[in-house]
Amino acid sequence: MHDGSAVQDTILPVTKSFVVKLPMAAAFRLFTSDLGHWWPLRTHSVFGDAAITCAVEEQVGGRLYEVHSDGRQAEWGRILAWEPPYRLVCSWYPGRDPDTAQELEVSFQDDAHGTRVTLVHAGWERLGDKGMASRKGYDDGWDSVLQSYIELAATS
Repeated sequence: MHDGSAVQDTILPVTKSFVVKLPMAAAFRLFTSDLGHWWPLRTHSVFGDAAITCAVEEQVGGRLYEVHSDGRQAEWGRILAWEPPYRLVCSWYPGRDPDTAQELEVSFQDDAHGTRVTLVHAGWERLGDKGMASRKGYDDGWDSVLQSYIELAATS
């Protein structure tokens, strides 16, 4: 029996999970407080070559943003949940209107070899017709972005 509600297509989230050889608190801190040290701004930013750093305001409601060499800022998202060293959740809309935001959840769990970091990027439907193509781009893009984090974690 059909209840009359609309059926909504769901685009599966992008999920990335890996282990770094750091204690959980250090892995969380590297991901958040030290974001500007590992994020590949040259290839993954709003301002491109003019981007000089990026940062996280470490509290619910805080911004994730990048800074242009002339001081302008581009907001990437807002912190929705801040639970160090276990997880953070944020909206995600770099260079776009906040109404199109997806959601990122990054969790940190103890692992026999350090810390398991799991990133889940969901909410592709909010991009309408561009949702599936954006998901595909981010699926590949997160691999290269997170590789920078993994490499810095290995030397920390």
